[in-house]
Amino acid sequence: MNTASPTAAPGARTAPTPDATTRALRWPRPRRLSLRLRISLILTAFAALLILAGGALWIAEARNAIAEEVTSAHRVAVQWLTVSARAASDNDPAWSEPRLVAYLQAAGRLRANQVELRDARGALLYRSPGSPYKAGRDAPPLFVAWMSPDLPARSLPAGHLDIVIQPDASRAVLDLWDDLTAAAGRALLALIALFAGCWLAVDRALRPLGQVMAALGHAGDGRFDTRLPEDGPRELARLAEAFNRMTLRLDQAVADNARLHHEQALGHVLHQRLEAERTVIARELHDELGQSITAVAALAGAILQRSDGQPTVQQSARTIRDVAAHMQDDVRALLTRLRPQRPAEETLDDALRSVLGAWQQRHPDIRLVTELFAGPAPLGDELTLVALRIVQESCTNIVRHAQASQAYVRVLRQAGRLVVEVGDNGRGLQPASGQSGYGLTGMRERVAAVRGELHISSPPGGGTRIRAVLPLPDSAPHDA
Repeated sequence: MNTASPTAAPGARTAPTPDATTRALRWPRPRRLSLRLRISLILTAFAALLILAGGALWIAEARNAIAEEVTSAHRVAVQWLTVSARAASDNDPAWSEPRLVAYLQAAGRLRANQVELRDARGALLYRSPGSPYKAGRDAPPLFVAWMSPDLPARSLPAGHLDIVIQPDASRAVLDLWDDLTAAAGRALLALIALFAGCWLAVDRALRPLGQVMAALGHAGDGRFDTRLPEDGPRELARLAEAFNRMTLRLDQAVADNARLHHEQALGHVLHQRLEAERTVIARELHDELGQSITAVAALAGAILQRSDGQPTVQQSARTIRDVAAHMQDDVRALLTRLRPQRPAEETLDDALRSVLGAWQQRHPDIRLVTELFAGPAPLGDELTLVALRIVQESCTNIVRHAQASQAYVRVLRQAGRLVVEVGDNGRGLQPASGQSGYGLTGMRERVAAVRGELHISSPPGGGTRIRAVLPLPDSAPHDA
């Protein structure tokens, strides 16, 4: 049957579906780097940091050396030209203005300095020529500004003229720049060679990890017979040894689990056959022995009716009738133990009340306290039968071996499990013998068949406590 979807109002905003929102918020996962690439990058980056640190120290020392060299050259130039400027200021005929200009032109360029001669109006009369060393080339302006020392220009009055001495560290800075670029190129080649060497070395060292990954893949597929060779580097040898121990234990665990599963399946089959035999025996008791006892009781009644005036015969007939009635009660008790009859909708609590009520009637000298909280919902036949058998066998052991005056039965459903506990105030655990030992063994096998746990102990106050924890099936409702 098709149903029409509601139509959205005009202009209404449609809420995005969860799948659309998830797709919109899903970012592509970054690709993980391989271990070989990570190690190579880390080693190369560490070497690069060392090179950068060494380069920074080298540049700092070179900057101090340039500052010291330019300062010394500037100081010498100032001292040398101060003599000429004083002579010109004193109007010495040997240092007239034309001769001062000719003297500066003859001197040419002073090392790490630029000399200018200006008149009183500031007009440029002379400037020393540039250095022919690496002419036409200069370092980047920012590098020059960073490496040049902070020395102000010095002005020397020479009569009506001024001699301006400006420190010039451009050639020394250019030498440092050329050395730095060459060193950077060599360092880059060294880093590339280091990265390639680390790549090859790590690739060679990690090559055995391919076998480890293949072995782990086989183990993930359930093939625990895979073994790694315990040779090579110490770390890989220890890894191979640990892997081999792990796969050996896993192989043994798988074998143990298979054996346990086989034993549980065999025990389950045996219990099924035992229950079938119990059913057959119960049917035979009910059909054959029950009818025979009924017939004996009927014959005793007939004899009793036809023996008026014969007290001896009547007494014998009454005795036969009473014995037959007692045998019928015993047969009913045996039938209850062999195959408790209960309606399909009967709960575990109802079945236990019926069984324990009949047991209390047969043993009134033992005070029985019951706490039954298995819940109103019926459980599966297998789990119900296991719980009933545990309670029946425990109560039978109390009568046969405990010599107790009080007993209790507690059944509680909680957190996905059924707890069955039976205890008494008798003489406690004794060495198992005869049917008692077989009874406890049967209880253990029944509990193991439904993957439960059985604990048998003697509390500090005396007596015996049998506690079974049975997992509930997934379909059974749990208590809140």
